[in-house]
Amino acid sequence: MSETTQQIIERVGLIPVLRAKSVAQGRAVVDALVAGGVTVVEVTMTVPGAIDLLKELQKAYGTELLLGSGTVTTANQAQATIDAGAEFVVSPSLHLEVIAATKANKKISCPGALTPTEAITAWNAGADYVKIFPCSAVGGASYLKSLLAPFPHLKLIPTGGVTLDTAASFIKAGARALGVGSDLVNLAAVDEGHAETITETARAYLKVLGDARK
Repeated sequence: MSETTQQIIERVGLIPVLRAKSVAQGRAVVDALVAGGVTVVEVTMTVPGAIDLLKELQKAYGTELLLGSGTVTTANQAQATIDAGAEFVVSPSLHLEVIAATKANKKISCPGALTPTEAITAWNAGADYVKIFPCSAVGGASYLKSLLAPFPHLKLIPTGGVTLDTAASFIKAGARALGVGSDLVNLAAVDEGHAETITETARAYLKVLGDARK
């Protein structure tokens, strides 16, 4: 029995948020992440040629890599990224049309929200996960824990300012997975020819998550 998209997201526990400046740079980052054991990636719509990068990654990795799209704010964007291989669709904010388009394609929806009202509105609209963004700016793990007190059924993915130092606290607070940006998706490392830095950081994150879940 093959794993579902949700099972993969929760097993890996990390969604690296890729904001590369080019398709080539993005590809190099993903190769380094996969080498470190992180087989999930969110390609944001801010990447020039994001659709091309999704297609290239799908061709290169097939089912080995779980592809998602990020910074998706319209139904048309959601459809285009799903057609290019995205199995989950992430937004920084709440767009009901994006949730609807994602679910119509039977893909996993992860809209962004911050307040209790936004989080429950997203969930009631059919979201599979709610991305709490920018989480660290409003208290980090303690904020996540506070949100889950009235809404224990919500599946939350904190994003924004997640680091190796704070990762364990988010998991212990109830996060299903973590959205991780520049702390892991180190574009400078690739540009300077040190992609192995990303591979090492990926392994370090997986170890922190494994330990936190024990």
